Amino acid sequence: MVRKKSPVKRAVSVTQLLGMKFKLMDFEGPFYDLIGTPERSGSWIIWANSGNGKTNFSIQLAKYLTNFGRVAYDTMEEGARRSFQRAIQISDLSEVSRKILILNREPIEDLCQRLTMRKSPDIVFIDSFQYSGLNRSSYIDLKETFPNKLFLFVSHAEGKNPLGRAATFVRYDADVKIRVEGYRAFATSRYGGNNEPYVIWEEGSYDYWGE
Repeated sequence: MVRKKSPVKRAVSVTQLLGMKFKLMDFEGPFYDLIGTPERSGSWIIWANSGNGKTNFSIQLAKYLTNFGRVAYDTMEEGARRSFQRAIQISDLSEVSRKILILNREPIEDLCQRLTMRKSPDIVFIDSFQYSGLNRSSYIDLKETFPNKLFLFVSHAEGKNPLGRAATFVRYDADVKIRVEGYRAFATSRYGGNNEPYVIWEEGSYDYWGE
């Protein structure tokens, strides 16, 4: 019989918890209004139906996050194709080209190997979750293997929810949950903020919402 590890090692006192220091990202402007002041670790999920601005939002967010660490964007689904190139051009990602790494359909196994290296990315986008091959168990393993990394999963949607049971689990587990619709991003965040939606594209948002 294998003896189970004692859970006592994971216990902390109130005083210890209050004394802990966390690496925070001091968001400002529209991203603060949307998300608040988040930790630079954990997991977020972004989801939308096709044609609502999900990729453009993800790239805009990736660009902003280069202010707080090294960013990798693993385009597992779309790959290094013209459509993704165009999205990068729209967001003018060339301004932060030294701070962001585009991964061309890099499998999770290779990504994990990359993350063990010195000066590896601090913040990782996985686009899309459905193409990653992750399930509930491997998602948890990924987080526990790299507790100091921030993972952002871009997901397909079914109606107003992420597509599939595994993506639904990520939604419940994630620190920040962002739904994109009609070129606006709406967030539920554990980090405060002003609960204000983020406008991805003014003209497209106006045409969709009529406001």
